[in-house]
Amino acid sequence: MPRAPRSDRHRRWLRPAALAAAALTAWTAAPATAAPPLPDTAKATAAPPLPDTAKATAPCPRTDTLKVPGAAHQQASCLTELTTAGTVASGHTDPADWAGLTPAGLTTPTGVPGIQIDGYFPDTSTTNTNHGWNHDSQFVIRLPDRWNGGLVVSGAPGVREQYANDRAFGDWAVANGYAFAATDKGATGAAFHRDGETPGDALAEGNHRVTQLTRAARQVVARRYHRPPTRTLAMGMSNGGYLVRWQLENHPELYDGGVDWEGTLWRSEGPNLLTFLPPALLHYPTYAAGGAGAEQAHRAMTAAGYPAGSEFLWPFHHQYYWDLTQRIYREELDPGFDGATEAGTPFCAPGTPACDADYVYADRPKEVRKAVAKIALTGRIGKPLISFHGTYDVLLPISRSSDVYAQLVKREGRGHLHRYYRVEAGTHVDSLADAFPGRVRPLVPCHRSAATALERWLDHGVRPPSSRTLKLPAGADAGKLLTYCPLTG
Repeated sequence: MPRAPRSDRHRRWLRPAALAAAALTAWTAAPATAAPPLPDTAKATAAPPLPDTAKATAPCPRTDTLKVPGAAHQQASCLTELTTAGTVASGHTDPADWAGLTPAGLTTPTGVPGIQIDGYFPDTSTTNTNHGWNHDSQFVIRLPDRWNGGLVVSGAPGVREQYANDRAFGDWAVANGYAFAATDKGATGAAFHRDGETPGDALAEGNHRVTQLTRAARQVVARRYHRPPTRTLAMGMSNGGYLVRWQLENHPELYDGGVDWEGTLWRSEGPNLLTFLPPALLHYPTYAAGGAGAEQAHRAMTAAGYPAGSEFLWPFHHQYYWDLTQRIYREELDPGFDGATEAGTPFCAPGTPACDADYVYADRPKEVRKAVAKIALTGRIGKPLISFHGTYDVLLPISRSSDVYAQLVKREGRGHLHRYYRVEAGTHVDSLADAFPGRVRPLVPCHRSAATALERWLDHGVRPPSSRTLKLPAGADAGKLLTYCPLTG
């Protein structure tokens, strides 16, 4: 149930979402040396209405028996191509969902006919406008004709929608014979926090939606192929990586294993993004201005978790990511803090009254930690998990996120189920590898290596290489880095 609307005064800070949408065109037209926009919180367009009849395969199996349990609405189509090589043209994906998440040179597989089911589960929120449905809890299920017996389930990163993982690993999944299912998590966009009755509800709903889709997709797979999946894997990046961790901690019975791509860490006592984003907002402008205070501001930035050597990525994240991310998640978990609404400016400035740069998580009421506790991770995974994270991630700094989660897993005595790879020079989104060739390493090939290693672990008992830092290969060109990420380092 959506929360009661707040006054317009408390909505003015949503203007950065519009700025991020406008930036999509500006950065796309910019020189190659400029970083592209990463519209996690805004979309330029929504997916068009699904065609009444899609180009069918021959022969096309009956789809009227493929009912998604619990769905309020669904539409099945037989497609000659389930990958983005075909779904973009047929209207069965939305490129705006995955804009900015992958390198431009990533190869798109082809030759994967099958069935796609689009739909939504019952929900009262309406921020997802894909296909003109204006309904959240949208999902997509893809069933390739040539099935390997497995199912991959994912939730969207950021506050994106159900197609967000299509290019990063949805294409890989169906091209390798997996059925693939993805959800929008039940709340999308910069105003996602308006969903739910109490703080934390909108984020907690994402966990429920992944569980709901996994159970439903397993039944759909069994109906389509006349046997249940022999392997169910959870995969996700960023907030989607968090969902993988949560599922393996809380519903290991549904999965055989998972791949966690730079998952978000939520801990009620910290660290979490409400503890490390405000210092960046506070100190970066002083560092960027130079002068007498720049060195001290730099020390404060590195102390907050932003690694030395990643400074070239800071201007972009300050302009597009840090403030907006801090505000929307703080509004979800701590709506009692006024944020920068009084200032009415799109970005925080040090010393601005009631600015999120002045936010101090440790000083907030206990109710805030109760809200975070709804989504907190413990490390008590029940199935094999492979995690990887870039050392130059300056949205979710590695020392404040995946490094900590790996220690939680060990503390809970589950280290034998976990492998963790720190990827040197990897950052939060792979499109930045195009903007900074040779300085940023794309992580998509590390996903391919992790997924293959997980398959061998589950099928043959071959344990992946021990957890380690994967060094940036000396002299490797951008083309090689698009396909090269051995877990041996």
